[in-house]
Amino acid sequence: MSKTKEIPRALRETADLIDAGRPIIYIHTPEEERVALLLRQATDLLFDSPPPLYSWTETEGLVTADGSSVVGAAAGPRGALDFVVNHEGPALFHFHDLHRAMQESEEVVRRLRDIYARCVDTGRFLIISSPVAYVPDELTRDLVLIELPLPDFDELKEFTQREAASLAASGVVLDTDESTLNQIGRALQGLTLNESRHALRRAAANNPKLGLESMPYLLEEKHLLVKKKTGVIEYIANPGKLDEIGGAPVLKKWLLERRKLFEMGDQLSREIVPKGILLMGVSGCGKSLAVKAIGTCFSLPLYRIDMIEIFSGRHGNPEGTFVAACKTMEEMAPAVLWFDEIEMGITSKSDADSSGTLGRIFAFFLTWMQEKARGLFVAATANRIDLLPAEMIRKGRFDEVFFADLPNEDERMEICRIHLQKRGFDPAPLEVDRLRQFTKGWTGAEIEQCVVGAITTAKLAERTLVADDLLNQTGKIVPLSQTMREQVEHIRSWALDRAIRTAPRSRGVA
Repeated sequence: MSKTKEIPRALRETADLIDAGRPIIYIHTPEEERVALLLRQATDLLFDSPPPLYSWTETEGLVTADGSSVVGAAAGPRGALDFVVNHEGPALFHFHDLHRAMQESEEVVRRLRDIYARCVDTGRFLIISSPVAYVPDELTRDLVLIELPLPDFDELKEFTQREAASLAASGVVLDTDESTLNQIGRALQGLTLNESRHALRRAAANNPKLGLESMPYLLEEKHLLVKKKTGVIEYIANPGKLDEIGGAPVLKKWLLERRKLFEMGDQLSREIVPKGILLMGVSGCGKSLAVKAIGTCFSLPLYRIDMIEIFSGRHGNPEGTFVAACKTMEEMAPAVLWFDEIEMGITSKSDADSSGTLGRIFAFFLTWMQEKARGLFVAATANRIDLLPAEMIRKGRFDEVFFADLPNEDERMEICRIHLQKRGFDPAPLEVDRLRQFTKGWTGAEIEQCVVGAITTAKLAERTLVADDLLNQTGKIVPLSQTMREQVEHIRSWALDRAIRTAPRSRGVA
């Protein structure tokens, strides 16, 4: 009788199927070593008396747990399956990559049907593992196909400790502080055990102490995997910090409060864990900058889905590519996922969408936002708010909808100081406050260009930057709030009672 309550979490579904007496279980996974490890760990938990565990590969044949040959490779898969049929007493048989034989041999398929009929209620179980999911029509009712989930948080922590112990002879030391182990485990989530091994060894090669210093190397393996798997997800390096954002106190306060909840994710119910935000507003008012700072605020890697690349056709059908990208990001959790200008790729309708692709992507996105894995925080930005359907902005999809308005006087001066300091200049002698009346209605991007233009002027004149350089630049910039006055006012009017402003203010250009 099996004892499924004690088995490793990764084998839970397999154990349930064994309890149900399913004699043939097909595990779809590239991690054959992990399946073998989990089966070895679980044999004494799945049965009252641990049964023998056999393993078959096309190159080695059928062998026992200690490597002793039972059926030679020359006998082929048919000979190994004959052994399963004739075996007396309970046993687990792990067959690696049997899919090819199932594709090529009718005899193998027939023998598998024999195993199903003759192994029911005998305690004999055939477990097939393969990176290719292939089930012949004849076997659709006789075997059950399941997916092996990626290693969970606890499994990765345990693996990290085992791997560190195996590298101890090389001088590798693991920081066993619980908080550090938790961060390492989170950094490795989304990787297989083999990929985790490479990441840990890469980190150890750069610093023999595996700890917080190892995080960049652990995350790099994840970034490489994301790029390789999808081609439409970009890792954002050096994303920025909250204190690099001028103003936006309401947004900053919200993020800092939600960071605490995000860190407690596994201890909270699903509906309390933050899902994400939608940040809309006037172009150039810092939406992208704010999103980039979220990753740093939450101490999580930041990824961006490139909607243009998804619709390029270079990666296949846009719907399938988008779904695959979202599913991949769920595997990478915990992380922050950024959808830039979301209204351009995820909308319910479009005059050019004769095939209905946008509508189907939109429908998937709405469901996915509610059902996605906890730990994945979605940050979306939008400029064309009139393209966003009501379903997108209603409560339940995003935790909050924020509006980034034109900065007021104090915020404009703060933004100017930030950009000067970022480029190595002390704002104090540059009399930044002189710009107050000349930058009315400016966006943060326009203030940055003012600073860049002033520095460029000084460099070309081969002298140091002076206050007049900044003042002179104000006469060369016509702000968006003037050139696109109607559009900007429309955006600001729409957001008046539909979104929370990132900073409190009265209506009208400050």
